[in-house]
Amino acid sequence: MKKRFYLFALCMAALNLRPIITSAAVLLGTIQSQLEMNALTASLLTTLPVLCMGIFSPVATVISHRIGLERTVFFSLILITLATVLRGSDSSVMMLLVTALAGGIGISLAGPMLSSFIKKYFPERPDIVSVYSISMTVGAALASGFTIPIYTRSGHNLLFALSCWAIPGLLALMAWLALVRRKHHPSNATTRQKLPIANKKAIQLTVFFGLMASMFYSMTAWISPIARSFGYSPASSAMFLTIFTMIQIPIAWIVPRVVKRYGKPKLLLVLCSLSELIGVGMLLLQFPMLPAVLFLGIGAGGLFPLALMLPISETRTAEEAGTWSAMSQMGGYVMGACGPLLMGWIYDQSGSFKSSIFAMLLIVMAMIAVQVWMTVGSKEAEGQVNH
Repeated sequence: MKKRFYLFALCMAALNLRPIITSAAVLLGTIQSQLEMNALTASLLTTLPVLCMGIFSPVATVISHRIGLERTVFFSLILITLATVLRGSDSSVMMLLVTALAGGIGISLAGPMLSSFIKKYFPERPDIVSVYSISMTVGAALASGFTIPIYTRSGHNLLFALSCWAIPGLLALMAWLALVRRKHHPSNATTRQKLPIANKKAIQLTVFFGLMASMFYSMTAWISPIARSFGYSPASSAMFLTIFTMIQIPIAWIVPRVVKRYGKPKLLLVLCSLSELIGVGMLLLQFPMLPAVLFLGIGAGGLFPLALMLPISETRTAEEAGTWSAMSQMGGYVMGACGPLLMGWIYDQSGSFKSSIFAMLLIVMAMIAVQVWMTVGSKEAEGQVNH
């Protein structure tokens, strides 16, 4: 099959990795009021998928070894789509949590395998990760931008507003069906690749991924409620999440290409983190939301594709890229899941977002310290990845 179809399949799969999270995030206040949930419980709608994305990421490499990379992605898309459909069947807290869990497992299987997919079909083009990242961001932006209008125009039908995002999943399954029909060998390797748990560079990437994900999902879950606490209307508060998501699209396109052309990934990492630091500082000082959200979006838009790109560019084979991605996402998303949960707990204890925003400031400072410590840019520096 031509490269264009592989790119299309990559886009369609990545497009479905965020709507199940952001569609719930943008309606978090409505869900809380209708179902009488406190902030900590509401945080689980974002935390559970992210936690699953960490815990189950290593399972992706095991399944891929047995049934093939493409079939693993196809199976993950079935899980995500089914979980989204089920949100239209029941408005209970339990159903929302169960579907968040199932969707998170699906995302956890797809994430590392899409990195492996890029390494397999585009071995000399790690910057193709920008297509992966942008497609995820577009999916998140569509869900955050259109869920409330859909909710309003459907007569405030919460079930429909959350479950309609299964439609992109069905389209993705149709595209990937052509790939899974082909004959695949589960693995070219004689033994299954192990997670690089003793590799210094892989550990550094994992810690960075965790701090980055903590910030990303904290902002995804709480940027709208923070805006509400600053006195903005519900519609304006939801729009800030959309702006935060949309600004990431051009940045996610540019940053991997700058790294491919000029190198210096560490410099780009620190610059993107400084942008987040400025944005959090503006929130802490209660500056107008728009410039703060722009700085936060620029930072997140650069950091996320770099976190996806580094396991690809720092490894030699598709199998290695998959295991490095699985490890960074395993530890990273487990750490990242703590972010929204921590922010919700701090808010419940203090009754104000000021303490939560200060915690975000500390997370970004820790991330910058880790980035300065990282040794990226030389595959030979660490020797063999797996032993």
